[in-house]
Amino acid sequence: MKPKLARGLAALLLAGSFGAVQAQEPPAPGASPRIDAIRKAGELRVGVLQNAPWLIENTTGNGEPWSGPAWLLAKEYARLLGVKLSTVPVSHETKVPVLASNQVDMTISPLGETPERLKVVDFVVYSATSVCMFGRADNAKLAKAASVDDLNRPEVTIAYFTGGAEEGWVKERFPKARLRAVASSGATAPVEEIMARRADAAPINRVPWVGLQHKVKGLAVLPKENNCQGSTEKASPVGLAVDKNQPAYLEWLRQVAKARKAQLDADEARVIGALK
Repeated sequence: MKPKLARGLAALLLAGSFGAVQAQEPPAPGASPRIDAIRKAGELRVGVLQNAPWLIENTTGNGEPWSGPAWLLAKEYARLLGVKLSTVPVSHETKVPVLASNQVDMTISPLGETPERLKVVDFVVYSATSVCMFGRADNAKLAKAASVDDLNRPEVTIAYFTGGAEEGWVKERFPKARLRAVASSGATAPVEEIMARRADAAPINRVPWVGLQHKVKGLAVLPKENNCQGSTEKASPVGLAVDKNQPAYLEWLRQVAKARKAQLDADEARVIGALK
């Protein structure tokens, strides 16, 4: 490589690196009332409630109280702001309202981004949840299927829990298949219907699938790639939430999350692997 060209490439790489660092620098004083308040208080208050694999509580009394990608991201925000990280316990009912009441600066208990929630909070999305289809590995109908699309056939029976999160999606996704509605047993998916051969396939969230396949032997899943972890079926964005009308604060949070995406993805994979 010619010296002049090499110097030019090095300058471009340095400029890109410098731009990335600048993008992660918190807004200057006066640009974000929220960040000014956090700095003045000397703490970043985050609402916490366990939701694997993104936020895991450590109840052993040893080590950090929380782990997972949501915790990593919160620690990075606090580090960049030069403040301590303070946790505020929330419930499923309060994790959104605490933002408007200014009890926390953000809720890091992972939330699915929905149209209803977008009306009252803004999201910093760093992951997603999705659904896979599983069945017995020795089921010829499942073995022949190369993709989830191949299950949408009259000869395939798909089980789902009545009133479950996947009910509406199953009816829309598989209009040609035979559908079998069953009462919820408290399990993560209608496994009994699959094992008893009353159904050929059933939906399950990609996260509990990892544990189920180790608990119940002889199962197979679609999509097959990456053991269903890359599924885009019924995909829903997941992230942390902040109160609305904080543009400078929100943009900075998103820039930091984007810059740390690879690290967050790796930690999520670590947690999911530990669920076996």
